Amino acid sequence: MRKKRNTKFTLKMQKKLVVLFLFVLLAFVGLSARLVLINKDNGEQYKKQVLSQQTYDSKTIPFRRGDILDSNGMKLAVCEKVYNVILDARVMLKANNGECVEPTIAAAQSLLGLDGSEIRRRLETNPESSYYVLAKQLTYEQISGFKELQADEENGANISGIWFEEEYKRKYPNNSLACDVIGFTRSDNQGLFGLEQYYNDVLSGTPGREYGYLNDDGTLERTTISAVDGNSIVTTIDANIQRIVEKYLKKFDEQYKNGYTERNGSNNTGCIIMDVNSGEVLAMASYPVFDLNDTWNVENLYGMPMVNEVGNWIKGEYITEENFETLTEDLKRQQFNALWRNFCIHDTYEPGSVAKPFTVAAALDTGKITGEEYYTCNGVREIGGHKIHCHNTFGDGSVSVAQAIEMSCNVAMMYINEAVGVSTFIDYQHIFNFGLKTNIDLEGESRTASLVYNKDNMGPTELATNSFGQGYNVSMIQMITGFCSLINGGNYYEPHVVKKIISPTGATVENIEPRLLKQTISESTSQKIREYCNLVVSGEKGTGKTARPAGYMIGGKTGTAETLPRKNGQYVVSFMGYAPADDPQIAIYVVVDRPNVPQQDDAKHATRIVRSILTEVLPYMGIFMTEELSDKERAELEALQAEIMTPVAPAEEGAEGEEGTEGGDGTQDGEAGAEGEGSGEEGTEEDTHKEVWKDFPIDPETGYAKDPETGNLVDQDTGHVFTEENSTPPGLGGEDSTAGLMDDDNPF
Repeated sequence: MRKKRNTKFTLKMQKKLVVLFLFVLLAFVGLSARLVLINKDNGEQYKKQVLSQQTYDSKTIPFRRGDILDSNGMKLAVCEKVYNVILDARVMLKANNGECVEPTIAAAQSLLGLDGSEIRRRLETNPESSYYVLAKQLTYEQISGFKELQADEENGANISGIWFEEEYKRKYPNNSLACDVIGFTRSDNQGLFGLEQYYNDVLSGTPGREYGYLNDDGTLERTTISAVDGNSIVTTIDANIQRIVEKYLKKFDEQYKNGYTERNGSNNTGCIIMDVNSGEVLAMASYPVFDLNDTWNVENLYGMPMVNEVGNWIKGEYITEENFETLTEDLKRQQFNALWRNFCIHDTYEPGSVAKPFTVAAALDTGKITGEEYYTCNGVREIGGHKIHCHNTFGDGSVSVAQAIEMSCNVAMMYINEAVGVSTFIDYQHIFNFGLKTNIDLEGESRTASLVYNKDNMGPTELATNSFGQGYNVSMIQMITGFCSLINGGNYYEPHVVKKIISPTGATVENIEPRLLKQTISESTSQKIREYCNLVVSGEKGTGKTARPAGYMIGGKTGTAETLPRKNGQYVVSFMGYAPADDPQIAIYVVVDRPNVPQQDDAKHATRIVRSILTEVLPYMGIFMTEELSDKERAELEALQAEIMTPVAPAEEGAEGEEGTEGGDGTQDGEAGAEGEGSGEEGTEEDTHKEVWKDFPIDPETGYAKDPETGNLVDQDTGHVFTEENSTPPGLGGEDSTAGLMDDDNPF
């Protein structure tokens, strides 16, 4: 038997193993040290090289931004897939030993319209480049011919080094429709202004990524992380109502543009239509407009007020083709900012007499008055050493509370607000949200806290002028939202423009329900306010008769406010109303900021727009007529129907109802007029306030009555003197705080 060999792990062997281990350890230490040195000395170079390879081997997959739709599902903003043409110089030069260069350049020239010399220059100067953009945002129709040639194995064998990068381009199918509401996107696909900015996070998705890597066999493999598209939003805007509104704002501008001075028909003309029982905005527009697909078109600026470096109007300056070119680039951008911002939520102004129903509502709701009071108006009151005039400087005589709204009597308002007192008046201003944001879901709503009085700085003169809407500033959205609560039973709804968010597959992500925030006044007070406002349109001495559309009775209130500085002859005129009168469903508010006419302080510039809009909107909404049609009204409707059915309506035609001669209003205060005090009780001097202006001759140039003694123009229906100067203290607000783009709202 063979003897088994005895093996031992000797000391000598152990020493050899230790030495080997030390050698290996030293090698690792040396390698680590070398890697540290390489990273220190050449790390940035290798990093760039790796990033360069990643650009070639992987690409970003763009997400599709969500759509914006109107309440009926019509697309207001969409995304269209477009293609960037990418040059890979390294591939083009190496493919088929360089034989692909000329065939590919020839195809790019003929099928893509590219400049062949630019491609050759890029190949010479950057032969190792793998990514260079030759053209951006081409449509599929523009690139389809080249792609078909690439896919052709026979004819496209030598086409190499050009590929297409996909992305999405924002498109607005209706061009300028609802431009202030929608907003637009920048080149980086981020929203700017309106819904695009406010709902940017909702509309935006998450980009995907396609990665390239080599497997164990050296074959290029790819893995894809898909992009997540953005959600879409369904708005409360009805595109048909929006079109009607914009049509008549444009007609107003066409009628008055360059008529008195070389500028637009007004500094701004705005309109909001709102559902009174939900806060849903059915239409919101202002003029001038701009094309959402061509936002930098300078022609849209001509005729607009020029603004300074912080966005405030330069008094008396308007943009022309000549003076625009003299501006710095920063000032040019500011002019576009002024065009893009939403007048209806951003610009502020003194509301004028449309504020009178709010004053009366506060007095009724707190029991300061019963509604049965009478006041004597002699055309002026002296408060705090200032003579504050009624718009009718001849005096309205004995005026009830209802008549104070119907005839728009400033003197009666001063007595009523005197009974209300400073503390209660300020409380109700907050209740109606004046000085506060409404938090409408649109980007750019102004803060107005500094543009209203408080209990510490309001004196008797300010209380008097605030009673008829002078001395403090508001925005359009504040006024109409508060007004809806006046006429709907006192329910203050948060205004909103979006009612639903939907996923890319069409599933509902969120329903945005009407949000009732508070009760402003009682139902009984609201009913009285409706009765008073109905008289503004239907009453014998109502100032808003020209707002009534054919076949309907509506209610509302006219307004005229003189801008700062006082005595400048420049006014903001307005009408805020609702329909139908007996059961309000919608509210409408039209504001005309400094109409381009010699006599600006005439609310008919606003009431006629309202009449034209409602004449079309109410039948469209299925709201039945409440009044019998006269022969004249029937003829007007037939003419309107023929115009609607005509493919192209004549641009020079004015808005419907422009022939009206009734109405008018004013809230400016003047020096002239008889002094007098009211008693707060039923008047006995009615016979001393005869409507003497009714017998004044008509001035053929203006159509207004003309006082033969003073030469002043007078509204024959209301006694309002158009050329009357005023002596009311400037107070707060006015022109300087109007139409200024706040620094933190400036997108640039």
